[in-house]
Amino acid sequence: MPDSAKSPGTIRTQCCVVGGGPAGMMLGLLLARAGVEVVVLEKHADFFRDFRGDTIHPSTLDLMAELGCLEEFLSLPHQELHKIGATVNGVGVTMADFSHLPTHCKFIALMPQWDFLNFVSRRAARYPSFQLRMEAEATDLIEADGRVTGVIAKTPGGELQVRADLVVGADGRSSTVRAKAGLKVLESGVPIDVLWLRLPRLASDPLQSLGNFRNGRMMVMLDRGEYWQCAVIIPKGGYEQIRKAGLPAFQDYMLKIVPFLGERVRMLTTWDDVKLLTVQINRLREWARPGLLCIGDAAHAMSPAGGVGINLALQDAVATSNLLAEKLRTGTAGLEDLRAVQKRRELPTRLIQAIQVFIHRRVSGGQPGEIVDGLPLPMRIVTSLPFLTRIPARVVGLGFRPEHVETAEWA
Repeated sequence: MPDSAKSPGTIRTQCCVVGGGPAGMMLGLLLARAGVEVVVLEKHADFFRDFRGDTIHPSTLDLMAELGCLEEFLSLPHQELHKIGATVNGVGVTMADFSHLPTHCKFIALMPQWDFLNFVSRRAARYPSFQLRMEAEATDLIEADGRVTGVIAKTPGGELQVRADLVVGADGRSSTVRAKAGLKVLESGVPIDVLWLRLPRLASDPLQSLGNFRNGRMMVMLDRGEYWQCAVIIPKGGYEQIRKAGLPAFQDYMLKIVPFLGERVRMLTTWDDVKLLTVQINRLREWARPGLLCIGDAAHAMSPAGGVGINLALQDAVATSNLLAEKLRTGTAGLEDLRAVQKRRELPTRLIQAIQVFIHRRVSGGQPGEIVDGLPLPMRIVTSLPFLTRIPARVVGLGFRPEHVETAEWA
C-alpha cells in the first residue's frame, strides 16, 4: 500500500512487531526494556491457543534469569523434564540427559504457551515505551520509495495504521508480513504430519517417556498433570485416509503404540478433538528488506521434533534486540543492520532443520514397519554409552548458538 494513504487511526512508533507469539512478545519486552518505542500487534483477543509449543528450554530459562525474573516465572504451574526418554518396541531408553548442561536450570519446563505469553506481556507492560494491541490483524504493509514504513491492521474499531522505522514480521509460518513483502521461501520436504489430542492421565501411568516408537509408528506424550497431550505422527497428507477409516481404527492405532492407555483411547469420541498440524520445515532466502525483518517461524518454520521451534524463535528475538536496539533508539538502523540478524541466526537454524529432516526421513516417517522386538542398533549404542545422551541434551536444551541478553535496562 502506498505511504500516502489515509486511515481513521494512525500511530507512530520506532518498531512495530506483527505477531504476539513467543518471538514477537519477547522482542517487544527486550526492545521496550532497552528504551525503544515498540508496538506489538496480535490478531487474537487473547493468547489462549491449544496445542502450541509448551516447552521452555534451559536456554530460555537462562534468559529469564538474565532478566531477573526466573524465580517469579517458575512460580507459575509447570512440570519439569530432566531427561528425554523414549519407549522403543516396549523397551525404555534415555535419549537426552540435561543434568550436565551449563545452565541455571537443568530441565525443560512444560508450561502452557498462554501462561508464558501472559507472563512476558506483564513484564513488558512495566515499560512505558511498550504497547500491545490485541485484536489487531495485520493485513498489508505501507511502503514508500521501496522501503517498508508501516503496517495496516484490521481492528474492531476500524482500520489502524502503524507507522514505524522498522516492521518485524513475527506472525508465524503463515506470515502475512512475509507474503506481502514478497520474500522467497525455501521448502524442505517433510514426510509427516501430526495429530494433536488429549487423553486422561492416571496416577498409575508409567513415568513420562515422551517418545513412543513401535514398529515404525510414533506417538509423543507430554505430561500435563491431569492429562496427556499427545502428538500422533502420521504420513504426510494421510489425515483424510485416517478419518475415512474411522475413529475406532485410529484408537486401535494409538493403542498399538502405547498399550498402557487401554480403554482410555475410546474416550476420544469425535474428530473435533483431534487437531491436524501440517508439518513444515522451511526458511526464507532473505529475512530482510529495507524497513522490514522477519524472525521466528515467519523466517524459518520448524517441525515439532524436539520442541525446538519456540527456542529458536526466542533466540531470534534476543539476537534482534542485541543487534538493533541502540540503532532503533537513535534512528540509524539500515538494511545491513537487519541482515546482520540473519547472518547471526541462519547457521543455527539450518543445522537444526537438517537434523529434523534427517530424523523425519530416517526415524519417524509415520509409516508402519516390520515387527521388531527390542532396540535398534543406534538405541543400543546410546544405552551402552550413557555419556552420549549429553549430545542431544545440548542440541535440544541450548541449540547451536545460544543468545544472551546484552542490552542494558534503559533508565
